[in-house]
Order: sequence, then structure tokens, then C-alpha cells
Amino acid sequence: MSTKPYLSIIIPSYNEMENLKREVLDKVIDYLTKQDYSWEVILSDDGSDDGTIKKLHQFAQKHPQVKVLENVHAGKGPTVKAGMLTARGAWRLFTDFDQSTPIWEIEKLWLRAKHGYEVVIGSREMVGSIRDDEPWYRHLMGRGFNILVQMLAIPGILDTQCGFKLFSAQATKLLFNGLQVYGQQEQRGDAFTGAFDVELLFLAKKYGLKISEVPIEWHHRESDRVDPIKDSLRMLRDIIWIKIADLKGRYKNNV
Repeated sequence: MSTKPYLSIIIPSYNEMENLKREVLDKVIDYLTKQDYSWEVILSDDGSDDGTIKKLHQFAQKHPQVKVLENVHAGKGPTVKAGMLTARGAWRLFTDFDQSTPIWEIEKLWLRAKHGYEVVIGSREMVGSIRDDEPWYRHLMGRGFNILVQMLAIPGILDTQCGFKLFSAQATKLLFNGLQVYGQQEQRGDAFTGAFDVELLFLAKKYGLKISEVPIEWHHRESDRVDPIKDSLRMLRDIIWIKIADLKGRYKNNV
């Protein structure tokens, strides 16, 4: 039986041909091969239909520590969940395919993980973070959403939505198996990301896990997948569903 890796990197994908042309995966592998710990990369695909899956398999054939996981198109939450629970690492990081936060930013997260934190999350809003300018409506949407999140679900966390989060293996199993709103792989017709990060962090708080938020470097990548008004309303709806699930006691049985 092979030794379990120290770190698993989970990278969700959905129609990523443009990012593949930028060779983002090569940069991830180049970084990891220079580290002194064992690792694996899981490319968890969300039902891509543009040729991405073929390219992912071709990439994995060149790198034995890379695995491709094919999923039905169910959205980012279930796709990340599938990758995180398939992973074998003592620590598991999920990071966006476009590498808006460069993989080497994990070094900032390690500093907190080594001090006993089971959940360490990147933040674009903390003092010390480095971020490119993004369209004003995107930033306004994000800040408004965070205000609602702090009021309704998770006070004290400045950026729940940054796609750069590190979990211990134990925290991974507890939190991802506990998801209710984002726990099922149900076929979708769009690329909606949703508020699954909120549910994860809500559970982490509820279960008493140690969470640390760390300022990171982040670069805006233009995308046509965001509908500011529609997505904001759906994310608000999901926060309400999280609160309802909690009131109904659906999270208590997962501790």
C-alpha cells in the first residue's frame, strides 16, 4: 500500500480550456516538485463539455501524482467535496483552477496550520492582502455579501468566498460529510458557485474547530460566469437554507 501524501491539492474545473492554455497546472506541479513533503493533485471536474476532461487526462498521464475525477455537472460545491473526500492527504487544500491565488501562497497558510489550526483560509480583505483591482460591481457584491454572512451566519470572518482553503484530514471528513445545502451531486444547467464556503465555515464554527484567516495574494481573472444580481440573490437564498437546516437540527447528527 502506498504511503499517504502529506498534502493533497484539489483543483475543481469546469470548461477550463482558456486556463489550460495559460499552463496553470504546470505552474502548480513546478512548485510542488520543489517541496520536501509528499503530495498529490486531484483534478475534480464538474462535467466539462468543451474538451477540458481530455486535456486533464493527458496532463495526468504525464504526472503520476495527478488524478482526474469526473463528476456530473453539479456546481463547484459538490465538485470540491468529491475531490476533498477522495483525497488521502494529512492536509487538503482546494484552490481555484485559474490560480487567482498562486499555489505558493500555501506557505502563509502553513504558518497557522503548524500552530494548531484545523481550518486555514485565504483572505482578500485582511490588512496585508495583495489584490488586483476588479470591477467595482464585483467588489461591491462581495462586500455586501460578506456583511450579510457576518450578520446571519459567521461573524468575524472577512472573506468567506476566497477559493484557497486548507483543512486537516479530520476537519475535511467532518465538514464535507456534514454539508446539507451543498452535499448532493444534483445535475445543474449553469456554472453557479454558490455559498458552499459559507456552509463549510458555518459548520467549522458550530463544531468548534480552530479557524484562522490569513491575508494572501489574489489576482482578478475576468469571467463570464458571474451574474451579479442573480448570483447574489441565490447566495442569499442559500444562507437562509443553511440557517433553516441548522434550526431543523440537520447538522447536529453529523458531529
